[in-house]
Amino acid sequence: MPGGRQQVQVLDRATCLALLGSVPIGRVAWADDRGRVTVLPVNFLLDGDTVVFRSAAGGKLAAVAAGRPLTFEADDVEPALKMGWSVVAEGFGAVVTDPGELRRLESLRLAPWAPEPKPVYVRIAIRRVSGRRLPLHPGGVRVEHLRPGGTSA
Repeated sequence: MPGGRQQVQVLDRATCLALLGSVPIGRVAWADDRGRVTVLPVNFLLDGDTVVFRSAAGGKLAAVAAGRPLTFEADDVEPALKMGWSVVAEGFGAVVTDPGELRRLESLRLAPWAPEPKPVYVRIAIRRVSGRRLPLHPGGVRVEHLRPGGTSA
């Protein structure tokens, strides 16, 4: 390891899913019929091995209706410590229409942060998932104790 830095870790499926379940915000991406890619942040939850988010009419739902593949990404980083992880999941979305399933999802209280209504639940069945983690590297943190009056110990 040059310079004592940790190597990027490639994550297995179980770790990727566990990390996805640990954050509330991710990004969903799709390409339109001209190949233009759109990426938008969404509140989401991990439900088993699927990603669920709420949406209003627009590009996301048009992509789902057209059967376009969706890519979902979530991450968590700590810039001061130069550590973090990123997970990318790929699959196809489906609008949830089953009344029992809708009631169950409503009970999970997936509340969008955006003020406009998001009445439609979309589920992405994850076909492929990959992730990487950059762990904390040795020597990356320095702790300094201050004495009363603000002088270093």
